[in-house]
Amino acid sequence: MASFSTTLASSMMLTLLLLSFCEAKDIVVGGKTDAWKVPSSESDSLNHWAESSRFRIGDSLVWKYDAQKDSVLQVNKEAYVNCNTTNPIAEHKDGNTKVALDRSGPFYFISGVKGNCEKGEKLVVVVLSTRHRLISPAPSPMEFEGGPAVAPTSGASSLKGGLLVVLAVLAWGLF
Repeated sequence: MASFSTTLASSMMLTLLLLSFCEAKDIVVGGKTDAWKVPSSESDSLNHWAESSRFRIGDSLVWKYDAQKDSVLQVNKEAYVNCNTTNPIAEHKDGNTKVALDRSGPFYFISGVKGNCEKGEKLVVVVLSTRHRLISPAPSPMEFEGGPAVAPTSGASSLKGGLLVVLAVLAWGLF
């Protein structure tokens, strides 16, 4: 009977752990509503934020900005590196932009305001593939763009993951 209880508890904890990795999230770019702007310094760059975040297929990025003063352009790597605003993949001007991360790999974003991208208002987000969710660290956007980058991150995921590990250890000890 004790063996069954241990197996059941272990299975339940593993299921909870795996489910926590599968939840899609809406992630506010930069972790705050006023983050989409020309950074005051390199350390204030959104790519710096992105490097410390994990993005998964199914997550969505959310920008909150003044639609009268800015916009968000989704672009390819070349347009990102060259700050080219002429041929975006998508253009968002509503002030409350939501972009679904529907595949693994890099996603590139720049400001649609002339000169802002050159001043650092840009973002590259790297979405992890399904097979790398549990074990690999988040790749640096530097690997995809050739220059420093900063992106959004959330401490909530790591807190939840840590809590699940503690619960699993406690449950294991009880049985």
